[in-house]
Amino acid sequence: MHFLIELIETPILMDPAKLHINIHRHFYRYSRGEFLGPALKILKSNTRITLKSTHEYEDLIAEIVANTIPEDKIEIKGSLITGSDISSTINDLGFDWDLKKSTGKTINYKAIIFSNTTKSSLLRSIEEFRKNSYYLISFNVNSTCKLTTKKNIPQPSKKKVEEDNVSKRIQFCTGVINNSEHNIKLLLDLALPDFKLNLNRKWKNILITNNYKISDLVLPEHVNDWGLKRILAIRKGKLFRSIDIDGEIIEKQYSIVV
Repeated sequence: MHFLIELIETPILMDPAKLHINIHRHFYRYSRGEFLGPALKILKSNTRITLKSTHEYEDLIAEIVANTIPEDKIEIKGSLITGSDISSTINDLGFDWDLKKSTGKTINYKAIIFSNTTKSSLLRSIEEFRKNSYYLISFNVNSTCKLTTKKNIPQPSKKKVEEDNVSKRIQFCTGVINNSEHNIKLLLDLALPDFKLNLNRKWKNILITNNYKISDLVLPEHVNDWGLKRILAIRKGKLFRSIDIDGEIIEKQYSIVV
């Protein structure tokens, strides 16, 4: 499940740094203030559905497209970026990628991906790596089953919410699936379950934006390292989740503790 969908289902997290690290890690960089979150655009034609997104939605698009793969064997390429040594997880999933540690101040690990795998293994890997990593993969089965993701994480936007250039930001990941009733249901269930009742069958274009307003940081006591304090800090505020359906805008707000 994508971290934002999990968050809207349980917006008040207990001990997020320990019990919900898959969600909490997406908020490390935020202090008090208003911030741009991930965005996703969905375009529907007679034969296909195209998904375009910012960083932090690439795992959702990968999950949606991978579920529509019509055959078992698939070739994937790209990169895996993580903050810890997850070599054992990679091996358990049946991959032989060489995970290399960075040499900079910020410790991270990166693997270059080029593998033949199965549909089921791919779906397992998406679910596993979204807990602690960024899985930046691409594959091309046919014209209505393909995924393209950039290989490096972009720098966080410093723009204010009102200055957002969402058209530029959603160039990070693109997926294409066949337009069918089954795939539309899959897409709505995984990407916008909280807005499904607001959609009619004739929709063509949808834009989902997620922005945050952090009003309070609860810093851990008995931790002296400031960098670790920021990582472990609990953020309290609001998630503003907006959907533009062919020009009609609907917004939902969630009080969050992450």
